[in-house]
Amino acid sequence: MLEWTGERIIPKLMKPTNGMLLEHIARYYFATPYIQGRVLDIACGTGYGCHMVAKDRKRELIELVGVDIDDETLAYANREYHHQKITYQRGNAIDPQLPEQLGQFDTILSFETIEHVEDDLLFMDNLYRMLKPGGVLVLSSPFGRGRGQQTSEPFHVHQLTPEEFEELFVRFSNVEIYYQRGVTFEKPRDGVRYFIGMAVCTK
Repeated sequence: MLEWTGERIIPKLMKPTNGMLLEHIARYYFATPYIQGRVLDIACGTGYGCHMVAKDRKRELIELVGVDIDDETLAYANREYHHQKITYQRGNAIDPQLPEQLGQFDTILSFETIEHVEDDLLFMDNLYRMLKPGGVLVLSSPFGRGRGQQTSEPFHVHQLTPEEFEELFVRFSNVEIYYQRGVTFEKPRDGVRYFIGMAVCTK
């Protein structure tokens, strides 16, 4: 059993009413309509989300590749969230060779990953290269003080501002930005503070 550090989501060690768990599950529910063909979940963690979307979209899904940097977490994913259409494998999200190793995908999921990497622009370049023309990227990130600024979260390199977040997607042909509030996703409302952005981008 993996140790709970406060960062990786381990549903079997968390109360069903845990707010962090509910927010993470909601992101996968949000993404399920976009799941089709060959799918990548980059920094998939324990695999619960891969398993969720594979079960929900088993008819539309050809293959789902879950990539994470941690061997122990991948072993846990293989054991606890096995599915015949899921392959878990080790990889570094900012390895320039990753696109050559994995190939291209119809849908890419990236939830709460970009704040963990030093070079978010290299990360975005990898995602763009791995996305087929016409493919869809669904990416979330917490908001914060901005690129290169310290954050109170011990596992985060930095947290982008909403403006920096939107600038990540200038190369895509179509971009829709949503904001997460608990388990809901919406366009911004006056007087409501949002801490997490969600982008749906078509190449």
